[in-house]
Amino acid sequence: MRICIDMDEVMVDNYQRYHQLFEEHYGRRIDPQEYYGKKIYDLPGIGALRDELHQPGFFRDLPIMKDAAEVVRELYEQYEVYIVTAATEFKHCFTDKWEWLEEHMPFVHWERIVFCGNKSIVHGDYMIDDKVKNLDTFNGQGLLFTASHNALDDGGYPRFDNWIEIRDYFRNLRAAEIAQEG
Repeated sequence: MRICIDMDEVMVDNYQRYHQLFEEHYGRRIDPQEYYGKKIYDLPGIGALRDELHQPGFFRDLPIMKDAAEVVRELYEQYEVYIVTAATEFKHCFTDKWEWLEEHMPFVHWERIVFCGNKSIVHGDYMIDDKVKNLDTFNGQGLLFTASHNALDDGGYPRFDNWIEIRDYFRNLRAAEIAQEG
């Protein structure tokens, strides 16, 4: 079984950095309700925040989502897991993400990392992503990881709020497969 896993807002917590940058640029803290249902950098009048994504190091030092490393490792040991991430829109993104993976997911072999621009080329049995548009073009079962921008749209995909829910989903799937075999 092949599982494809996105990075941004799935394994990587981009929002802590967005909040820090917002406060630096605008001199106040942002309430998550202000961008509920959309990307924080799509709010009117805050183009400077989106410009930060073009800076070297932006994607390098982002925090890892709680429980992501442990659950991804568990899945990696049982299934054919690929890290699939968009890395061509922002000039320095590729190197930043490569180094992030080396630090936080050193068990992932380089042959299991896919950097792309458009995820419609990706095929597998499951894809864990925060963007409905990526799941819509996927040939397998999409699994939507909750982020503020997808809060109002699930595209009909099973939704997961954290990595423990993802782990439990695949453990239950495995248990069902074993029961069916025996």
